[in-house]
Amino acid sequence: MTETSGTGPGHAAPASVEFYWRPGCGFCSRLAGALDRIGIGVSEHNIWSDPGAAAFVRSVANGNETVPTVRIGDVALVNPSPDEVLAVIAGQR
Repeated sequence: MTETSGTGPGHAAPASVEFYWRPGCGFCSRLAGALDRIGIGVSEHNIWSDPGAAAFVRSVANGNETVPTVRIGDVALVNPSPDEVLAVIAGQR
């Protein structure tokens, strides 16, 4: 997984889209790929190499390290669909 930035046509850039993941997570790969295909840039945080990222995920996932977790501004989404991410982004416009 790589860090990306920017947005695709028709998408206003939110303040930031933070993407929390771990290696080997198929759900993470699917969501990252879907967001990339629709042009949503993210800043990625590997919870296995970043203790602060792991702590954040635990704080919004009932003490679990459930990934993917996405933070958009003040909103945290645990294991969201691409549509859920887009809905939060749309709400920030």
